[in-house]
This record gives sequence, structure tokens and C-alpha cells, in this order.
Amino acid sequence: MMKPRVFWCFVFMACLVQLKSYAQTSNAKVLTFSEVYDQMMGNSHVLKQAEYQMNEKAAELKAAKGLRAPKVSLTGTAVQMADPLHLDLTPVRDAITPLYSALGHFGNFSGVPNPDPGTNQLMPTLPDDMSTAAMRAKLLEGLDHVNAAEWDQMIQEKQFASLSASVVWPLFTGGKINAANEAARIHEEEAGLQKEQKQAELLSELVTRYYGLVLSREAEKVREQVLDAMEKHLYDAEKLTEEGQIAQVEKLHAEVAKADAERELQKARRQSQIVERSLQNTLAMEPTESIVPANRLFILSEVGEESQFVELAKTNSPLLKQVDSKKELSKTGVKLEKSDYMPTVALTGMYDIANKDLSPYVPEWLVGVGVKWTLFDGAARTRKVQAAKHRVSQVEEAGLKAEDDIETVIRKLHQQLSMQLEQHESLKKSLTFAEAYLESKDRAFHEGLATSSDVVDARLLVAKFKIEQLQAMYQYDVALASLMQICGVPAQFNNYLTSDLVITQSID
Repeated sequence: MMKPRVFWCFVFMACLVQLKSYAQTSNAKVLTFSEVYDQMMGNSHVLKQAEYQMNEKAAELKAAKGLRAPKVSLTGTAVQMADPLHLDLTPVRDAITPLYSALGHFGNFSGVPNPDPGTNQLMPTLPDDMSTAAMRAKLLEGLDHVNAAEWDQMIQEKQFASLSASVVWPLFTGGKINAANEAARIHEEEAGLQKEQKQAELLSELVTRYYGLVLSREAEKVREQVLDAMEKHLYDAEKLTEEGQIAQVEKLHAEVAKADAERELQKARRQSQIVERSLQNTLAMEPTESIVPANRLFILSEVGEESQFVELAKTNSPLLKQVDSKKELSKTGVKLEKSDYMPTVALTGMYDIANKDLSPYVPEWLVGVGVKWTLFDGAARTRKVQAAKHRVSQVEEAGLKAEDDIETVIRKLHQQLSMQLEQHESLKKSLTFAEAYLESKDRAFHEGLATSSDVVDARLLVAKFKIEQLQAMYQYDVALASLMQICGVPAQFNNYLTSDLVITQSID
């Protein structure tokens, strides 16, 4: 029978443990897997980054659509030239002046129309002497104008400034704008698929860390059970030693076993802290908030055939969908390269808004249509089209390889699920035998028929099977999450948690 003093010591230690546990968990959050999943989806920096990438690609698509619109721009120019521009027409004046002078003095003319309305009906043309006099007068008058005119004209002052608006509107580009819009649309679609892929990857990370914390906390319980059992075993060994039923060395062995149990428990608690911090990082939580997982480790009574997951992956896998997007993008690249064979047609225009000392000979506005058509470029276009076609073939081969790889991974994960399920059932039987063996060795120790080493080994064997069973369930859960990730259906993991197929287990 336990001594009163020892009994109250045990009670006091138990109270301290309870107080310490309450202090540690007073700021704790009890969270189900669904709750941490929602919190991760709302707080994850990785998903926020993917969201910004989607917004970036959406803005680029809008920018690509703007390629169809006219480009209107303002241009301001201020110019300082070395000399003004002028046009000297003095040689022209010198060439025509003698002609005007000679005809004005010596020219003879006839058939000049009669300018008098009263007589032009009877005499439509003037006589030759009058015709000659009228024409000579006109020529001499013109000579005076020629001599009086400014024949050295200023075209542009050496300092001038202007502000003009210009417009360029592409009318036909051979398909370049269509290809740019198609490429931008594919890039936007890829950004959405990449976000889906990140969500699936985060599911695997969350399952690894959340159920890793469940595993470590359960392992703590196992180590606490071992420590409690070793303390009781030490107490029994001390009592039996005092009564002379066992040797002193047996008590020493029990003390060593108790110290080992304390060390293993401390190690398990440290491991829990490490895993908990990793989970807090995934959830973007402050380390001051402790997490208490509400879910238990689980296995499924059945998960489905391997072929079902292969079909799911072919339909939903974001990786395969990204390969399809790459195929579309490479085909768009072929269209883009072929567009170089076609001409480019654009409408252009300009309007002079304001100017200072700008040449009056510059038009106030102009409108035109420009055409550019490259007829020969050394066969560069042909080579670029061939290169684009090779990229299409390359992406198609990559797609076939990706399908084979995904099918291989699915087969591997499905086998892991079956293996861990078999492992769990086998360990369940081994645990039953180990507990029965422990009970017999403990009874034999009290009867003096077994050593302390036998009891400790039997107790550690029970703990080993318990932890291995928990690890098998943990590996099952991680493999299931990875399977859902590779199939592109991460939400299916939560559906499994609420199904009738779930078999849970925890350390009591």
C-alpha cells in the first residue's frame, strides 16, 4: 500500500502539472482542421502573392486590348538653328525681267479683246495699234511689280517652337494585335491555375503541420504514460527492495528508466513546440497564440480505386492545365511569327495646336495612311516560324511527360495509403500482444519472477507500438493530402473528414 507521504507528493505534483498546463493553454486556440484551412486561405502570404499576380496579368490583358485603339499624343518642340532658312529667287527675277522689258517696249500684239461694253458688240477686238499699246502698258506694269517684289523669302526663323497633337491608329497588323491579346489572355489564365496549384500545395503543407502537431501532442501523451508508469515502477521497486524481495540493482535500473522517460518526454515537448511554430507560420499567426488541434489522426476504411484518381487528375490537375495553356501559347507564337509576312497599315494624323515663329508653309493639319510591308529579310521570318513550331512540339512532349509523371505519383501515393492502412492494422494487433505481455511481466515482477529490465522493456515496447501506430496514421493523412493535391481537388480532403469512412484514434 502506498505511504501517505508519497501519496500526497503525487497529488502535489499532479496539481503543479495541471496548473502549468492551464497556464500554457490559457492563450490557446482550439481549432478544427476546417478552421485552420479557412484561416490559411485568408492569411497566406503565398496566396496573396498569387492573387497579385492574377491582378497583374488581368491588367496586362486590358493593356493588350488597348493596342486596337488609336494612340493620341502631344508633342512640344523648341528649336534653335544656326541660321534661318530662306529661299532666294533673285535669279528667277533676273531671268524674266529682260523679257518683260523687251516686250513692254518693242512687242507688237493683235487680237486683244475690246474692253468697252458699248462698242465690243460692233468691234470685238481692238485694232493692232491699240492692242499693242494695251499689252505694252500691262507688261510694263508687270515689270514694275516684278522689280518691287521681295525675291529673297524667309521660310523659317532660326528660333521657333510648336505644340502639336498626333494620332496613329493601326488598321491592319497582319494578326499581331490578335496574337498579343490571345497571349495576354493565356497568361491571365495561367496565373489563375498557378493560384490553384499554390492552394493545393498549401493543403499538403497544412496537413503535414496540423496533423504533425496532433502526432507530436499524442506522442507527448505516450511519453507521459511511460513516465507515469516508470514512476510507479520505481515506487514498486523501492518497496520491493526495502522488503528484500529484489536486489538493489533492480531499483537502480528503475531509476535509470525513469530518467530516460523524463528525457524522452522533454524531447517530445520540444518537438511539439517546433511543429506548432511551423503551423503558426503557415497560418500567419503570432507565436504568442498557442494552437490546440481539435481533430484527431485518422484513416479511411476505403479511399477509392487508383484509376479514379488518375481520371480526376486528367480533369482537374492545375499542372496539366498549365501544360495545355503552354500549348495554346506556343501556337499563338506561331501565329505571331507568321504575321510578319503581312503588311502593316496605320492611319496617321497631325494638328498644329500652337506655335511661335513656325514657318507659314507648314500645314495646320494633315491626315494620311501609311503602309509598311517587308518583302525580304534574309529568310529570318521563315526561321522564326520554324522555331515557333519546334516550341509547339517541345511543349506537347512536355505534356506527355507530365501526364506520365502524375500517373506515377498517383500510383505511388495510392500504394502508400494501402501500405499505411495495413501497417496500422498490423500494429494494432502487435499493440494488443505487447499490452498483454506488459501485464504479465509486471505481475511477474511483483512476484519476483521477472526483472526490472523485463518490465521496462515491455513498457517501452508498448510505447513503441503506440507511437508507430500514430505515425502510420499521420503518414496516411499526409499521403492522402498529397494525393488530393496532385489530383487538383484539395477541397476533397475536407469532404473525407466529414464522411462515414473516417476512423480516428488518440491516446487516452
